[in-house]
Amino acid sequence: MKVNIKNCFIILNEPRYPENIGASARAIKNMGLGGLIVVNPYRFDMDAIKKMATHEALDTVESIEVKDTLLDAIGSFNYAVATTARTGRQRRPTHTPRSIVQLLAPLSHNNRIAIVFGSEKFGLSNNDLPLCQAIVNIPTADFSSINLAQSVMIMAYELFFAAIDIKDHTFLPSCASIYELEAMYEHLKEVFLEIGYINPENPDYFMQNFRRLLGRLQLKKKEVKMIRGFLRQLMWKITSLRQQEQSE
Repeated sequence: MKVNIKNCFIILNEPRYPENIGASARAIKNMGLGGLIVVNPYRFDMDAIKKMATHEALDTVESIEVKDTLLDAIGSFNYAVATTARTGRQRRPTHTPRSIVQLLAPLSHNNRIAIVFGSEKFGLSNNDLPLCQAIVNIPTADFSSINLAQSVMIMAYELFFAAIDIKDHTFLPSCASIYELEAMYEHLKEVFLEIGYINPENPDYFMQNFRRLLGRLQLKKKEVKMIRGFLRQLMWKITSLRQQEQSE
């Protein structure tokens, strides 16, 4: 069973060169992905974009969505994959383009998936990565720098070509949106700070492990609502006890 590539979209976060936007649109058209979203582009020259995309991909170019922030771009998606050339403690675990499709195939039939690329100059920042549930690194030889549009084509090709042995009943149901997950993480951080469980001087650093843990669970909308309901009740109880102590 193939990945449902119509549910897979390419997100370019703060791209610098319109030629790379156009070449990415062409790759999306070649491989049949769902579309292209561009976040805060440095230069959005439509003439240069169309020239690089060629006439055959003009419909993809004309349907490009432009967003102000990465969260605006991926918030309505159910699953997001970050791509990075850099690895390190905050960028683990990582998949290859070929291995990530094993994860995406059962998700892709009932969920919208965003494949996120950073700018040509800086890539994705450590603040961008927590918005995504998985990280992909494209293996190379000694020279690790790959052109943005080439990276898009590699990912698009793997999504198009991949076929894995799964049955229809193993398709995963619709997951919570990234907007919903981010609201849950903020709620969770608020409770952790209230009870002194994480360091208030750098709470986002301590939240990384919880993001990785909960991100692996592929939470459904109902499950996110259950967690937030528990958090609201816990905060209410903490506030009630505190008020009771102050009145005694």
